[in-house]
Amino acid sequence: MLVDYLKRGVLAGAIAGIAYGAYVALVANPLVGYMETRAEGGDHAHAGEHAHEAGEHAHAAGEGAHAVSEATTAAVSIGSGVLWGILLGGAFALAFYFLEPALPGRGRVKAYVLAAAGFLTVSVAPWLVLPPTTPGAELAFDPTLRSAIYAGMMAVGAVVAAASVYGYGRLSPENRPLGVGVAAVPIVVLVVVTTVAAPTIVETGALSADLVTAFRGLTVLSQAALWALVAACFGWLQTRAGAQPAAERHDDLLTSP
Repeated sequence: MLVDYLKRGVLAGAIAGIAYGAYVALVANPLVGYMETRAEGGDHAHAGEHAHEAGEHAHAAGEGAHAVSEATTAAVSIGSGVLWGILLGGAFALAFYFLEPALPGRGRVKAYVLAAAGFLTVSVAPWLVLPPTTPGAELAFDPTLRSAIYAGMMAVGAVVAAASVYGYGRLSPENRPLGVGVAAVPIVVLVVVTTVAAPTIVETGALSADLVTAFRGLTVLSQAALWALVAACFGWLQTRAGAQPAAERHDDLLTSP
């Protein structure tokens, strides 16, 4: 049974990973390249015209190599996206197998709840303190400390997600709006506390605030879409395979001779 879940999770992750890799190749990489150019533009804005003319010949000669480089980068991006999707899908399937009884909702709703909890844990909570890094950004603290902060915020995010799911599960059978409100409380507290108390760890450098906001927004949306696509594909594969809910599996184990 667990192996079947893993197979469906890996397949769901591969499908989602292809879409995510295409996004990285077609949207994220060009945006990062543009931001790198903008970040370095201040140092080269007053370059001489003769140097520009000489550079045109080198640019023309290197266009073919540049096209090959872009194709290679796109292939690597798609391949990396697939690998990340497979890893995420496998972890998602394992978590779903063991946590399904505790997840609210029925059928595919459980998969979306788990995806939301995973996104909150892995991305949202850490990014409240360590937002996605932009080209040319100046980072406070050393990499070891930043990694420790990221891991610590993931643990905080897991606690917040568990508290939200638990609160909703306890109160929604009697009063669903109250359950939704209680589920939102831990998330709101997390956002407020980190907004007020978190130190400024990332300085955006020379890039405009609008460009940085757009980059971070796209990063958040792309990761949310990846989690949602994994959940959607996994839920569809579960339904297609006729997988039993956890409660039914438990009853079958109890009644089997």
